[in-house]
Amino acid sequence: MTAEVTIRLAEAADAARLNAALRALSDDLGDEHRATDADIAAAGFGAEPAFRALLALRGDATVGVAVFSPIYSTTRATAGAYVSDLWVAQSARGARLGPRLLASVRDAAQARWGGGFIRLSVYADNPRAVAFYERMGFSARTGEVGMILDGAALRAIGDRA
Repeated sequence: MTAEVTIRLAEAADAARLNAALRALSDDLGDEHRATDADIAAAGFGAEPAFRALLALRGDATVGVAVFSPIYSTTRATAGAYVSDLWVAQSARGARLGPRLLASVRDAAQARWGGGFIRLSVYADNPRAVAFYERMGFSARTGEVGMILDGAALRAIGDRA
């Protein structure tokens, strides 16, 4: 018999476990993974956490994670959650763990920030993920272009006209 999956908020002692799951996500996507366990511990569990995380556990095995942060929308006049990472282990796919993790994000965001929405980004070249989110009720934002500023451009932002 397969052990039941439990979902709980990650704690500081979970930094290595969380980072291992995020490394698996990066591997699944073919992304570089630069974060160390120390980076995760400092960013997620310090005095001013940059994110919250949920762990899905089957016994001692991590079979899913969701990493999320607060955001605020003036057009919605409410706080929400931005899901930066959602991963389900291959062994747990098809068991509705993704929807359970998203529901847990919703619940945690509502309890913590009064969250009224969830926002996320998905790679356009990952049609299975796009289809999954559409089945959950997410819709693509038309008229928006995702952008990021980092590295030298971030350091030079005040110097630009």
